[in-house]
Amino acid sequence: LQESESENKLDGETASDSESKSEFGGSSPVPALDDTPEVLNRALSNLSSRWKNWWVRGILTLAMITFFFIIIYLGPMVLMTIVMCVQIKCFHEIITIGYNVYHSYDLPWFRTLSWYFLLCVNYFFYGETVTDYFFTLVQREEPLRILSKYHRFISFALYLTGFCMFVLSLVKKHYRLQFYMFGWTHVTLLIVVTQSHLIIHNLFEGMIWFIVPISCVICNDIMAYMFGFFFGRTPLIKLSPKKTWEGFIGGFFSTVLFGLLLSYVMSGYRCFTCPVEFNNDTNSFTVDCEPSELFQLQEYNIPVVLQSVVGWKTVRMYPFQIHSIALSTFASLIGPFGGFFASGFKRAFKIKDFANTIPGHGGIMDRFDCQYLMATFVNVYIASFIRGPNPSKLIQQFLTLRPDQQLHIFNTLKAHLVDRGILGSLEDA
Repeated sequence: LQESESENKLDGETASDSESKSEFGGSSPVPALDDTPEVLNRALSNLSSRWKNWWVRGILTLAMITFFFIIIYLGPMVLMTIVMCVQIKCFHEIITIGYNVYHSYDLPWFRTLSWYFLLCVNYFFYGETVTDYFFTLVQREEPLRILSKYHRFISFALYLTGFCMFVLSLVKKHYRLQFYMFGWTHVTLLIVVTQSHLIIHNLFEGMIWFIVPISCVICNDIMAYMFGFFFGRTPLIKLSPKKTWEGFIGGFFSTVLFGLLLSYVMSGYRCFTCPVEFNNDTNSFTVDCEPSELFQLQEYNIPVVLQSVVGWKTVRMYPFQIHSIALSTFASLIGPFGGFFASGFKRAFKIKDFANTIPGHGGIMDRFDCQYLMATFVNVYIASFIRGPNPSKLIQQFLTLRPDQQLHIFNTLKAHLVDRGILGSLEDA
């Protein structure tokens, strides 16, 4: 009996877990189906399951990387749309797990409310982004100006509507389950929508801040799998039994080197380094600017200890490459913990993958579990070490003020410059 009970539980599951699951109507997991395309099944039929999985993952990985290059070529607006689609799919996968495990299909309005809250949160975040980055476009169009002025009030009113609908939907026999699923929805919104919003912010700072971090996570995932597949012997963490120290360490060094090389290549192109801006003259979004110091080659002295090894005293590189070391280090050392977190989540609910959208890889969320953690780090990193005041945005806002307000700011700024002696020196020149 003890052996039978232990087989039915995953690592770390206690009796209280089972009782809680039973209370919410949990059921045993559904066995995973083989979602590999029939063409690949026939072509790889003579291989062992280990090598078959290796080829399936490899082929699908190349297909996804090709698709990634295509959407990069199509520009930032397409990238933003793809991020939105990925966000919706990830939300769907996580919410579906809640529905399946806790039999919440019978809860009144809950499916509708979950998607309604997703709509509300996206309206709030994307409205803030449009107002922040495309201020002149918003001020030029009357409907957009009104929506921008009352954006936060409208967003709050929409959320309150959903909140009242949830309270009205409460059923006597399902109070605990309904509040549990209410929390489930909001935690999912916090993890998925907030992080995808940060990805959009990173993208508008320059495509390089979007592509390099995502590519570093992809590289680390691939190289950790490769090193673990061929050299892995030492288990890394119980949550992911297939992860090994060999894969973890090999992935780290490979990712740092990859980040340096990719940053060097991309830093030479304005289309990657310039922020996305709206051009009033052409009524279109542009990616063109004078590259900042981050993307201009500079000469650095090599430490004396390494000079005898490499044979150089100086090296020319972009300052962004130094920042890429921080990004790739986070992607390879801390980023995998997003995957470990997702593994623990899946083990808690006895599921192999979030979905079977991508054969050999699972669902969309299985591929983006580390990306969301990386997006938060990049956004915090930019705000802490990179971004400064943007004069163009300040001027745009200044021009939308009333004449008396503009005059007041002008006189204040003039008095400040005179006191510092800057205005006088300019007049003398």
